[in-house]
Amino acid sequence: MDTADVVIVGGGVMGTSIAFHLAEAGVERVLLLEKDQLGSGSTCKAAGGVRANFSDEVNIALGARSLEAFARFGERPGQEIDLQRVGYLFLLETFEQVEHFRESTELQNRLQDTAGLPTRMLSVDEAVSLAPVVVPDGLVGACFSPTAGHCTPESVVLGYASAARRLGARLVTGCEVLGIDAVGNQISVVRTSGGDIRTPTVICAAGAWSAQIGAMVGVDLPVVPLRRQIVVTEAIPGLPPRLPMTIDFGSTFYFHREGPRLLIGLSDPDEEPGFHLGRTDAWIPRLTEAMARRAPSLLDIGLSGGWAGLYEVTPDHNALIGEDGTVSRFLYATGFSGHGFLQGPAVGEVVRDLYLGREPFVDVRPLTAARFQSSGIRTERNIV
Repeated sequence: MDTADVVIVGGGVMGTSIAFHLAEAGVERVLLLEKDQLGSGSTCKAAGGVRANFSDEVNIALGARSLEAFARFGERPGQEIDLQRVGYLFLLETFEQVEHFRESTELQNRLQDTAGLPTRMLSVDEAVSLAPVVVPDGLVGACFSPTAGHCTPESVVLGYASAARRLGARLVTGCEVLGIDAVGNQISVVRTSGGDIRTPTVICAAGAWSAQIGAMVGVDLPVVPLRRQIVVTEAIPGLPPRLPMTIDFGSTFYFHREGPRLLIGLSDPDEEPGFHLGRTDAWIPRLTEAMARRAPSLLDIGLSGGWAGLYEVTPDHNALIGEDGTVSRFLYATGFSGHGFLQGPAVGEVVRDLYLGREPFVDVRPLTAARFQSSGIRTERNIV
């Protein structure tokens, strides 16, 4: 394909969701370019958590809309994603954290249709009953979202990619974007390792690599790559079948069931920004310290594997979604700072509508990259 109506850069959940939603809406000649394999960037390294408990109204709306889409994923686009709606449990160890989550819970329940299962504050005893591997020492409360949970990121990518192709979109892997040319302020050509593509529209969904794509057209996308690592335990007998996705908010130690095992992670504050894609043991002492405080029985369990991936971090930990006002037409959906996978379905809808000139279901103007040139920054607090 040497011409396209729209070129999407990036083949993770964002890019494939956007491709599906555009093709479903009847947009012709949709071309997605991925320099490696679909989902090989951040998406398939994600923990797979899905939720709507955030401190910002836009993030709540994107999370809630995506939860609805994940629940219907087997029908549209048509793929089994092993959705486990076992809930999200935040463990809180200060009264300040409790008050913060009380405020965000009230906001979420006011904005989201929870079908009679609202997010709620819990006592420490209630939290431990949901996650028996947790010890209560030092906890003062918890927050639980019963309709949240986790699913399989690579299956979500496969579902969107397969459906997009059935609808006529073309998805090309092993094709790296090398440059973007413009005539005046109008995009004209995307230069790739596989040849030039004439197009009037580029949508950047390149995750941690988005700053480089933006720089090709002079657009500042302040996205910084930051490594996050995950380990998987050996099988653990007697795990509760509905063990929630559990996050010790103070330490950022988290875990959820992965079959008979646990998937475990932690955000290392000593991690330096950069494209560090290899695994390292430098973070393990901090992880074991957090486990010793909150779930010491897990220290006796062996590890069966693990991996490293990249967060795509912005200065205020909120996404960049919008269309640039100086280069026509350059759209972007990136910088999700750890909550991109769970917002993928909704963001695909939003970018489709921005491309078609329609009003999205939620006002994403607060998420444009231009906010960093004004006083429009508002930090998302419900992330680890």
